[in-house]
Amino acid sequence: MDQFRPRDPGSNPVHELRRGMESAQDFFFRYFRHKGSWLLIVLLLLLYLASGFYIVGPGEKGVVLLFGRYYETTDPGPRYRLPWPVMSKTIVDTSSVRRAEIGFRSDRGRSKSVPGESLMLTGDENIVDVQMFVQYMVHDPVNFLFANDGPEQTLRASAEVALRGIVGENNVDYTMTSGKMDIQKKVEQNLQTLLDSYKTGLLVTQASLLVVDPPAQVQQAFHDVVRALEDRERLIKEAEGYMEDVVPKAKGQAQQAVLEAEAYKAQRVIRAQGDTQRFLSVLEEYLKAPAVTRERLYLETAEKFMPSAKKIIMDKSASPMLPIVPLNVTSPNVDSANTPAPARAEAVQENRGDRQ
Repeated sequence: MDQFRPRDPGSNPVHELRRGMESAQDFFFRYFRHKGSWLLIVLLLLLYLASGFYIVGPGEKGVVLLFGRYYETTDPGPRYRLPWPVMSKTIVDTSSVRRAEIGFRSDRGRSKSVPGESLMLTGDENIVDVQMFVQYMVHDPVNFLFANDGPEQTLRASAEVALRGIVGENNVDYTMTSGKMDIQKKVEQNLQTLLDSYKTGLLVTQASLLVVDPPAQVQQAFHDVVRALEDRERLIKEAEGYMEDVVPKAKGQAQQAVLEAEAYKAQRVIRAQGDTQRFLSVLEEYLKAPAVTRERLYLETAEKFMPSAKKIIMDKSASPMLPIVPLNVTSPNVDSANTPAPARAEAVQENRGDRQ
């Protein structure tokens, strides 16, 4: 019951701690003085076996060795292998994208050229300064760890070899202007072939050219040439665009002119056919009554060409000395406003008879 008794305020905590430790020692020696060594051995053995547990994180691979020789590759998650020296493990990051710099080195946001790597010879025996970076990943952790001594150094050297080989196959103008994308693609393919042949376990994801310039001594002259070539390409594109705009319009106008001509042709043909049919119908009537038809045609033509002229119609049998009476002048005895045209004509004839 003393252990539940409240602590004396005047007691010393150090003395109480010492008494507690002495009580624990007495308890341990009382119950485990004959079994203590075995328990210690069992405890150490459990700790040794527990050291075989390990965890492979996301995006990682675990490579397990059995007496220094490859045994298996483990996926992400909690894993177990026999403790060292029977088995050992190495965790390899296979998801991170790594970077290798060729022809330059970057430090704290600044890049410094490495002429020993960047200066190279083109196919037409010109010198260019090329800087490139390569992005890569580990896709085979076993080869990355054991098949090659220094795979990342091998990648850097292989990238330089592939770049020099492709640049040496092309002339300087093609390398500096339109051939950059093609060169990048070929360098990426050749570099991956070299890495696979050297069993580095690395996978190239991208090879990009950062700088493709002539040496500093002639850089301005080369830039002028490049700008001239770019201007030429621009003007060619503008001319092609103008051609693409003008040619369809010209074709459309030509097609429109052809359609209008065809429409005019059809119109003239139809009109000619109508005139022919009308002439044939007139000819048919003329053959039936030539004099009447001739008189009618003459009158219709005169009416057509002299619609507003004053006309006087005379009888051929009349005497040449017969006074000419205008048809639009009526007798005072005749009301021209209320008398029909036949009546007015009869009145004029009567007046003629009276004067005779």
